[in-house]
Amino acid sequence: MSVSTRWTVAVLVVLLALGTAFWLELRDDGAAPGAEAPSATARDHRDADTPEALAEPRARADLPPCPGPGNGQGPEALRGMTLECAGDGDPVDVAAALAGRPVVLNLWAYWCGPCADELPAMAEYQRRNPDVLVLTVHQDENETAALLRLAELGVRLPTLQDGRRLVAAALKVPNVMPATVVLRPDGSVAEILPRSFVDADEIAAAVDELIRSSR
Repeated sequence: MSVSTRWTVAVLVVLLALGTAFWLELRDDGAAPGAEAPSATARDHRDADTPEALAEPRARADLPPCPGPGNGQGPEALRGMTLECAGDGDPVDVAAALAGRPVVLNLWAYWCGPCADELPAMAEYQRRNPDVLVLTVHQDENETAALLRLAELGVRLPTLQDGRRLVAAALKVPNVMPATVVLRPDGSVAEILPRSFVDADEIAAAVDELIRSSR
């Protein structure tokens, strides 16, 4: 076999190996149409975030419990999804918890500066509008850091721990943080707001008309 032939064979072997690896990666990462979504517990938080390790951060954050089931089935895209309530570790049927009420769903992460600026405004908006559910969704695996950030900010809002960003994927929220989703009582999405807010008045200006029109 000539030198040029040996080089040609070597190159083909390398290309074949790369192609196989790429195909395997696509097979593992992709999901066939109709396939179940990945389990919410697979990497929803770090292995270090055990109930014992989270006990002190939870006490410091002193978050209210997450909402129980409302009236109806809730958002169709979220049905069958269960996430952990950051405040107490209880499982939450997400769609059921959002059913039958206007919801302001705030997506954030502990390391996001604009999120930290916005969260107190969300808390103030909730204080002014008790008939609206403001629910935050923490989109990072580090649940301890989320609880400590909320404690630092003095923000006491019910919070879902969603390290895999399942809610954002299901609702087709752009990959930015913070982002806010306004849901109607029937579970439909009134609007997705991929932006930050500076105060409760600005939130009200963007959200209140959407909520009024949904009642």
